[in-house]
Amino acid sequence: MQKLKAAIVGATGMAGQQFVQALSHHPWFEVTVMVSSRSAPDYRRALLEPDGASRWTQSAEVPDDMEAVPVVQSDAFDPKSVDVIFTAVESDVARELEPRFAATTPTFSTASAFRQEPDTPLMIPGVNHHHAELIRVQQRRRGWQGFVVPIPNCTVTGLAITLKPLADAFGLSRVLMVSMQAVSGAGRSPGVRTLDSLDNILPYIPKEEEKVRAELGKILGRVEGETVRPASIPINAICTRAAVLDGHTEAVFAGLERPATVEAVKAALREYRPFAGPALPSAPAEWIHVFEDPFRPQVRRDRDLGDGMTTSVGRVEPEPVLGGVKYVLVSHNTKMGAGKGAVLLAEALLSQGVFGS
Repeated sequence: MQKLKAAIVGATGMAGQQFVQALSHHPWFEVTVMVSSRSAPDYRRALLEPDGASRWTQSAEVPDDMEAVPVVQSDAFDPKSVDVIFTAVESDVARELEPRFAATTPTFSTASAFRQEPDTPLMIPGVNHHHAELIRVQQRRRGWQGFVVPIPNCTVTGLAITLKPLADAFGLSRVLMVSMQAVSGAGRSPGVRTLDSLDNILPYIPKEEEKVRAELGKILGRVEGETVRPASIPINAICTRAAVLDGHTEAVFAGLERPATVEAVKAALREYRPFAGPALPSAPAEWIHVFEDPFRPQVRRDRDLGDGMTTSVGRVEPEPVLGGVKYVLVSHNTKMGAGKGAVLLAEALLSQGVFGS
């Protein structure tokens, strides 16, 4: 198939850099332009500070196919010049820019600006991609030819992926979760100061727990008419920041509506294959990896399974207080939970014929 022309908005920031990596040498998308306040003849020069230091923060080097891509400011960018747009900007900026982009062009966003809009699906590929039917509602209501589809908060991603097969197999009566989140989830600006996070766990992340409750309810909900009816599952969380660079660890306590053995729960998790049919370039071969070793998953050892797209689970044990199971998960917040997860969502919707035809 002929590659679709793609743009990355916010390309020089940390989240934008994750898109740059995820779209490098992509078989379906070709980045032809980038958008940033730091415009430059090419991406390599847009990353340079006045003193010559680079803003590139990723462990791998800048991909060779991205160095020469031109970078323009948002007011000089024509959304109609590309087939798909990936945005990685702050929510207030997204609220201003994304409607302009969506008026003509499919737009996939890491920002929270549209996550709770009634006509906007909040999707994770394989978990609730059937919510894509709301895209037509959004287009009709807003008069857009394109659309905006955001991905969830990175804290919600691994949680929703592991709860989905349990909800389908046994039903969920309630969910409690405690997170130990990587500092990269805070971004570089405002970020988390080194002296705050080093040798420490910060016990509070503003607005994070509210996002977990609202977003998980929407993701696990069902489309009714022209909106999503949130799942009626009591959900609560404590979200903390840990001195880890990448990868969120979460302790999950799930009450089940129907009794299930630990082995049945493990089987439901292992057999979760939402895209066993269509081959999506960014999809992992294994969506959930279940460890028998009680000392796994460990974020440093397991965050990169499936190139950061596999969610790792361990310590699957009975949970008698809620009447269900408890487990620990590790999810890569800057891959599956960010840019590469958004690219995977675009691949899924493209394969469904939602856009690109």
